[in-house]
Amino acid sequence: MKKILLLSVLIFSGIFSASLYAQEATNCYQKLEKAFEERGAYTVSDNIHRNVIISFFEEDEVYCIKAKVRVENGYIESIFYYYDDNTSQLYDKKFYNSNNEPPSIENGISEMIQNADGERFKVIFIEKLKPKQKKLKRVTINPDDL
Repeated sequence: MKKILLLSVLIFSGIFSASLYAQEATNCYQKLEKAFEERGAYTVSDNIHRNVIISFFEEDEVYCIKAKVRVENGYIESIFYYYDDNTSQLYDKKFYNSNNEPPSIENGISEMIQNADGERFKVIFIEKLKPKQKKLKRVTINPDDL
């Protein structure tokens, strides 16, 4: 009976610690999304943005790549991938949002984008992330030092 109780406690504590670790571990998209939620973003203008991140969502995995994007009328019109040698290539697949329209951008992050092959991704305009708010500098005063 004691062995069963001890084994149950060990299993429960293992599951509990594993679930805590899983909650702490975040992927590249979650880290960026949290920063944009906390700090906000500047408006994404119509232009070619050469420093964006694309987060791909595949089953249980999320991975991020560097890209450039052309925005027109507030919608993503074309995407270019960057390669290791800093060259870029047009993403030649047709992409759209859930309504089969060009994807829009809100708070520096696009809505979920998909294509006919089933790829799903979001575009993050990292240069539009607002800076961290300044904090007051605290001092400690020691009367003996005065």
